[in-house]
Amino acid sequence: MKNIAEILVQNDVVKTNFENPFVWASGIKSPIYCDCRELISIPEARQEVVKAFLDLISRENLPHEVISGTATAGIPWAAFIAQYLGKPMLYVRPEPKSHGVGKQVEGRGEKGKNVLIIEDAFSTGGSSIKSAEALRNELDAKVENILAIFSWDTPQLPENAKKGKVNMLPLTNFAEIAEALEKFGKTNDKESEELLRFHSDPKGWWKE
Repeated sequence: MKNIAEILVQNDVVKTNFENPFVWASGIKSPIYCDCRELISIPEARQEVVKAFLDLISRENLPHEVISGTATAGIPWAAFIAQYLGKPMLYVRPEPKSHGVGKQVEGRGEKGKNVLIIEDAFSTGGSSIKSAEALRNELDAKVENILAIFSWDTPQLPENAKKGKVNMLPLTNFAEIAEALEKFGKTNDKESEELLRFHSDPKGWWKE
């Protein structure tokens, strides 16, 4: 199986900009951005990522009566995996619908099933945990594990995972991405140091 970090870097899914940094939804300015959504348009890379998910599920013997994706980025990956495994699929909206029956969980879900959630990326883990809570509340689901392609490895992630009573399992992480960027000449020594400095203090990295 190919190294997932290298797949992301070689397919330019990971982008860097040290002079005009990317702005996260939280307002944090970052020299790096990983757009996992682009992978669905790259068949060979997409196939490798799906294989990696399936290998992780098998290797860790993760229970999975139902596969659920987070809206919107986790939905295609959940669909690929559910199709391969022959399992029912659901997806979770960020918020309950304001019309109809007001569901947050979409699909035909049976009560009390063991649901495996698929994300595209972990930052603090907040949105992933909200999905787990919605599945527990609406379907009395057993949610133990959440998978993602990439993790930013923020300090909040393990703390939030513990509070949310879930295991968060990424295919690759920030350190591996930074290593792959340097390996393929996408960053120089100074830029690699900047990435490490950013990772140690995201909020304080950028100074106007």
